[in-house]
Amino acid sequence: MSFNGLGLHLGNISQLSNAKSRSISPENFTGDKGKGGMAIEGTGAEPGRELGRGWKISPSVHIAPGETYILADINDEGAIQQIWMTPTGNWRFSILRVYWDDQEHPSIECPVGDFFAMGWGKFAQLNSLPVCVNPGSAFNCYWEMPFKKRCRITMTNINVDPMVLYYQINYTLTTVPQDCAYFHAQFRRTNPLPYKDIYTIADDIEGQGQYVGTYLAWGVNNRGWWGEGEIKFFLDGDEEFPTICGTGTEDYFCGSYNFDLGKDKGGYATFSTHQAGLHQVIRPDGLYSSQQRFGMYRWHISDPVRFESDLKVNIQALGWKSGRRYLPLQDDIASVAYWYQTLPSAPHPELPTKDKLEVN
Repeated sequence: MSFNGLGLHLGNISQLSNAKSRSISPENFTGDKGKGGMAIEGTGAEPGRELGRGWKISPSVHIAPGETYILADINDEGAIQQIWMTPTGNWRFSILRVYWDDQEHPSIECPVGDFFAMGWGKFAQLNSLPVCVNPGSAFNCYWEMPFKKRCRITMTNINVDPMVLYYQINYTLTTVPQDCAYFHAQFRRTNPLPYKDIYTIADDIEGQGQYVGTYLAWGVNNRGWWGEGEIKFFLDGDEEFPTICGTGTEDYFCGSYNFDLGKDKGGYATFSTHQAGLHQVIRPDGLYSSQQRFGMYRWHISDPVRFESDLKVNIQALGWKSGRRYLPLQDDIASVAYWYQTLPSAPHPELPTKDKLEVN
């Protein structure tokens, strides 16, 4: 059987394949072969007026307030292999959605900043296998996303101001194995978390698949350490108690002892690796940015959490109070859950309102 060009790694990158390479951007809206760089109108037309067709005429798009813009609509079989984009404006107010095959509701529905682990709307360098964020606001995604009939990607601007978007979606047209599942991503936010409530990362996943990642944007509303809580994975009918239970928030994100090197060494230490990271620490500035805020990711590339019928994921928010007792926290927590599963999949919960999405 010939190599279909999927599942690429250093061990097979030299292998020949009949897969077809395609790319969608403002310079080739359809991704059609031999159709790139043909624009005569676009956001670069004025500076390129003396150079003409074939030069940098259409490098970006403007998305008006309230507009849903179709970034890609691919009617074929294949897989998304890489997405690069650099959106302007408020990243919480730009909603990324991806639809697979014939399913009417999106499998990915997420503010664009949170999808790329930038939920606080500020740049932080992130270096990992499936997601990279580079200066100044270059969002890169390398999750392989196969589809068997159709892929449709949209961006909705819910802001009052227009946004500018540069983007490139690189994909392949090829035969997709029947046992390939579909990529999903779901956003949630609770601010503040009610006292003694458990924060839900995902609780409506139905079907067979594997959970592959978590991003948390954690805003602290108390003094002291905030990460004693355990993450729990409830698999295939688990009720009161989960099959997989962590030992602490920093432990799940592959750190230890509060991510803290000590005051004399700078306190919280950021890190960004191919599988996990505390890539963002926003410290109080002594004035109006009064709260500590953190960004963390954990990818399950080598250890996917497999489920056969359903999955629920939650995490406790715990600090400390007097007498060495746990303190249930009332923090500002947002998350993105990433997983692959069969179709049909359940619709995502309705996104929070604009006011509840906003970072204040």
